[in-house]
Amino acid sequence: MGFISKIIEEYKFIRKSKRLLAAVSDIDSGSSNLVPDDIERIVDTCPDNLAFIDGDRSWNYSEVDAYANRVANWALGHGLKRGDTVCFFARNRLEYVGIWFGLSKIGVVPALINYQLRAAALAHCVTISHGKLVIVDCEFMDAWRSAKKHLPDNLQESLLVFGAFNMGKKVRKAGGVWDFDAELAEHVTTRPDANVRKGMTAGDQFMKMFTSGTTGLPKAAKMTHTRGQFYMRGFVVPSDAGPTDRMMMVLPMYHATGGLCGVGMALMVGGAVIVRPKFSASSFWDEAVRFKATLFMYVGERCRFLLSAPAGPNDRAHSIRLIVGNGLRPEVWPEFVERFNIPAVFEFYGATEGNISLFNFTGKVGAVGRIPGYMRKKTNGDIIRFDVETNTHIRGKDGFCQRTSDGETGELIGEIRTGEARFRYEGYEDKEASAKKILHDVFAKGDAWFRTGDLLWRDKDGYFYFVDRIGDTFRWKAENVSTNEVAAAITEFGGVQQANVYGVPIKGYDGKAGMAALVADTDLDLDGLYRHLKDALQPSARPVFLRISNETDTTGTFKYKKTDLVKQGFDPAKVSGPVYMAHPEKDAYVRVTASVLGKINKGAYKL
Repeated sequence: MGFISKIIEEYKFIRKSKRLLAAVSDIDSGSSNLVPDDIERIVDTCPDNLAFIDGDRSWNYSEVDAYANRVANWALGHGLKRGDTVCFFARNRLEYVGIWFGLSKIGVVPALINYQLRAAALAHCVTISHGKLVIVDCEFMDAWRSAKKHLPDNLQESLLVFGAFNMGKKVRKAGGVWDFDAELAEHVTTRPDANVRKGMTAGDQFMKMFTSGTTGLPKAAKMTHTRGQFYMRGFVVPSDAGPTDRMMMVLPMYHATGGLCGVGMALMVGGAVIVRPKFSASSFWDEAVRFKATLFMYVGERCRFLLSAPAGPNDRAHSIRLIVGNGLRPEVWPEFVERFNIPAVFEFYGATEGNISLFNFTGKVGAVGRIPGYMRKKTNGDIIRFDVETNTHIRGKDGFCQRTSDGETGELIGEIRTGEARFRYEGYEDKEASAKKILHDVFAKGDAWFRTGDLLWRDKDGYFYFVDRIGDTFRWKAENVSTNEVAAAITEFGGVQQANVYGVPIKGYDGKAGMAALVADTDLDLDGLYRHLKDALQPSARPVFLRISNETDTTGTFKYKKTDLVKQGFDPAKVSGPVYMAHPEKDAYVRVTASVLGKINKGAYKL
C-alpha cells in the first residue's frame, strides 16, 4: 500500500471510529432511556415502514408495536412484574422480536433459549433462568417433552404454546399447556402506561442470553439495556444502514450476533429484517433476490457452505451490498467476494457476555478488527502471552502478565472499567462462573480484565486475527460446543464408562468437529448410542467421530491427554482402536477405513 493510500485509509478509519463513538455516546447505565424506548421512537418516526418479512407474512413498525403491546398487556394480566423472567423457546419467526420487545416494555426479562437444545441441556437453561412462565414454539413440543423429566414440577405447569397451535380461547389442556395466541387476542394493542417502567435505568437487566463459555453447560449471560443498546446501535455506522435496507437474517435470533446486532442494524434506522426459519445454502441466493435483501449477517461457516454449493442463476443477481459478521476465514474471503459479487465485507469480533469488541472497518482480508497504536489507551483490549500446553498465562518476574509482540499469539483480554458502560462486565447469573472469567493483577496490582478464552495475534498496523479457542469448548457448525456437556450425554448411555470429548480439524471445514474417545464395553451398541445422542444433543454437539478402547489415556494426575488425541485425529492408521464416523447418509456410526478417510479428506461427505 502506498503512502497516500495509507493516509486515506487511516482518515477513513478515524472518521468512522468517531462516528461510531458519537452514535453510542448517550448510552449510560444511569440513564432512563431503555431498549424499548429506542424501538418505540423508531415506531413513531416511521410507523408505515416495513419492519419484518417472514415468507408471505410481513409487519410494518406499527404492527410490530401493536403486537408487542398485546404481549406487554398479557404479561401484566398474568401478574408478571418488573424483574420477572419469561423463558422463550422458538425458532426465527415474525413474532420473535415482538415478544421480547413486549416483555421489555414492562421490565419483564425474556430468556432467549437455543431452539436446538433438548433433554437435560434444555431443562438446565430453563431452570437457571428462574422463569415464571415458558413460551414454546409449537414446532418444538417434542424437544420440550424430552426436557420435562429434568424440570422442576412448577415449570411443567407454566407452559404456553404459540404459532399455528389452535387450542381454543381460554381452554387449558392437560399438562398445563395454554394457547398463547388465543390469550394475546384478548388483550388491547395500546401501549402500557409508561409509569410501568418508571425508575428503571439502562443498567438494569434487559434479557438473558445463553453462552457455553469455556466449560460446562450453557450459562445465562446478563444482558443489560446498555449492552443491548450497544449491540443494536453499534453496527449502524459501520454498515451505513438506512431505512431502505433489508437485512437477510438466517442466523438464530437467540444469539446476540443475529438477534441484536443484525436485527438492530435494520430496526434502529427504520429498515426491514428478512426473517428466515433456517439457513439453506441451496436456496439462499434465490431468497435474497425474492425478498430484495441488501445486507446479510453471517458467521464464517455460512459463507463456506454457500461457497461449496453448486452455482446458481442468482449467485450474482442479488442486491446485497454488504455482508457483516465474524469468522470469515482468509482462505474463503476473497473467493466468496468474487464469486458472489459482494461489494464490501465488515468483519468484527465480540462475545455475548464480553466487554471487548473489535471492528474491521477497512475490509482487510482475514482481520477481525483493529486497534492502532495511537488508540490503545482509549480502548480496553490487549493480548497477553498464554501457554496452551499448561493452560496458564505467562507472567514475568514481577508477577504481572506479559503483552505479546506483533505476530505472537496470545489470549485476548478486555480491561473491566466499571465507570464506563462500554467496558463493564455484567457476567452470568452464576456468580462463580462470572468470577472465573476475570483475570486479576494483569499489568498492575488490583486491575481486573475479562478473559475472552480466545487466542488472537496482532500485526504491526494494529489488525487483530483470530486463531482458536482455549479450553474445553470448540466451535462447530457456527455453535460453541461444550465438551463436558457432550461427555455427560455420552456416559448416560449403557456400556460407556468414560468419554473424553474434543474437537478435531477437518480439511475444508471451519471450526472443529466433535470427536469422543470412549472407554466402553466390547459389545457397545453403536446404533443405540447414535439414536441416544441424536435425541439428547443438538446437531452441532453430536460427535462426528468416535474411537473406542478398553482403557483411558490420562496423565499421572488423571487429566486427559487431549493434545495427543487431537494430533491422532480420526486417521485409523494413527489410532490403536477402531474409529467411527457419523455417516450423514446412513444415519449411523460407520467404521472409518482408509477408503472412508480418503473420501472425508476429499470433501465427499457433508458432515
